[in-house]
Amino acid sequence: MISVRWIVLFFCLSSLPMQAQTTDSLKHWGSTVSIMPTEAVGLDQYVRKWLKKKRSVSIEAQLLHVALPQDSDAFASDYGYPTLSLGVKYSINNVTMHRDKDDDWGLLVPVDYDSHLGNIVSLYGSFARPFFRTKRWETDYTLSFGLAYAHRKYALGDNADDEFIGSRWLIYFGVGLHATYRIAQDWGLKAGVEFFHHSNGALNRPNKGANYVGPSLALVYYPYYRNLLKDNPKMNPPFEKYFYLNFTLGLGAKTLDEDWQKTQFNTSPESPDYRRSRFHVYTAYSLRSDLMYRYARRWASGIGADVFYGSYSDHIAELDAGKGFKHSPWSFGLSAKHAVYYHNLSLDMALGYYLFREMGASAKQLEKPYYEHIGLHYTFSSFRDLNIGVNVKAHLTKADFTELVISYPIRL
Repeated sequence: MISVRWIVLFFCLSSLPMQAQTTDSLKHWGSTVSIMPTEAVGLDQYVRKWLKKKRSVSIEAQLLHVALPQDSDAFASDYGYPTLSLGVKYSINNVTMHRDKDDDWGLLVPVDYDSHLGNIVSLYGSFARPFFRTKRWETDYTLSFGLAYAHRKYALGDNADDEFIGSRWLIYFGVGLHATYRIAQDWGLKAGVEFFHHSNGALNRPNKGANYVGPSLALVYYPYYRNLLKDNPKMNPPFEKYFYLNFTLGLGAKTLDEDWQKTQFNTSPESPDYRRSRFHVYTAYSLRSDLMYRYARRWASGIGADVFYGSYSDHIAELDAGKGFKHSPWSFGLSAKHAVYYHNLSLDMALGYYLFREMGASAKQLEKPYYEHIGLHYTFSSFRDLNIGVNVKAHLTKADFTELVISYPIRL
C-alpha cells in the first residue's frame, strides 16, 4: 500500500521542476499536499444501527495544471481558468461496525468481534473552478472522479459487519469547497470542507458505500498564480447556441440487493449460502432520447425519455413469490438532463421520475419514484461527436447499476 513517506516524496519531486521555472511550459504546473480529518457518515437509520467508530484521516497529494489568460483556450476562459489535477489519496480508517442482536436482522447471528473498514487508496482526476480571485485570495469548488483500492472488504470470517465495502476495486467520487490564501509569491494555504464516496457501483454486494465528510488543510505550490492575475487574455470566438437531439444506448451490470438481503437475514446459519460474499451479475439495458439546448460553450440542458430493461425481473419474481407484487423487466421515466463540457470531456447528470416501474417488494420499499444518473463521457470529434462514457444510475444516491454508454448527438 502507499505510505505517507511516498506521498510526501511525490509532492517534493513534483515541486522541484516548478521551482526552476526554466521553460514556458512549466509555468502552467503546480502541486499540493493536504490532510483531511473526516468522519464516516451514516445516511440512514439502517446504517446508524451498526456503525460504531467513525473517525478517519486522509493524506493527499496532487499535481496541478492550469491554462493561463495568455493561452488561446476558450473553455478555460469561460470557466475563469480552472485547475485540473491528478491526485492520490490515502484514507486511514478507524471505522468499526457491529450488529448487535436485533429482530430486524432475521436469522442473522451476531459475531463476537467488530468489523473494520480497511484503509483505501484512491487515484483520481479533479476539476477546480474558481468563483472569486484576488491578489491574496481564491475560492473554488471541486469535482473529482477516479478509482480506488480497499485493503479490506466484507468477509464472513473476519469482517462480517462491513456492509460499506464489498469489493477491493471501487469507484471514487468527491466534491469540495475551498478558500486559498496566498502566503508568498508562489505558495498558498488552502482550507475547505470536502465530501467523498467509495463504492463498487452495485457490481458486487454489499454496497452501501462509504461516505466521508470533513475539513481539509493544504499547502499549495502554484507559481502560475501571478499570471492568472494579468489582464491580457486572448480573444476567444463567440459561442453559437443550438439545439440537438441526443440518443444513448447503455449496457450495464449489477448484483441484486434482494439476493444480499436473502443471504444475510433470511438464510439459516447452517446453509452454505449464509452471509455469502459473491453474487450473480445481471445485465441491465437502457435507451435514452433527449432534446438538449446548448446555451453556452460549457453547458447544455434539456429533457428526455428513458427506457430501462432489467434481465433480473424473473429472478426477483421468484424471490417475491406469494407476496402479491407485480414484476416487469421494463421501466419508463421522464428526466431533466444537464451536461457540463470541458473540451472533449463532459459530465452528464439527470434526475428522473418513473412513469412505470414494477420491480417487486424491495423496489416498492426502498426505491423512490425518482432516479438519478451521473457519468463521465468523452466526445470523439472526428467521429461526428460520437460520445462514450460510464454512468452510474442510482436511487437517492444508492447505486442501481453501472453502465457503459454510447451517445450520438444530432444537431438541429
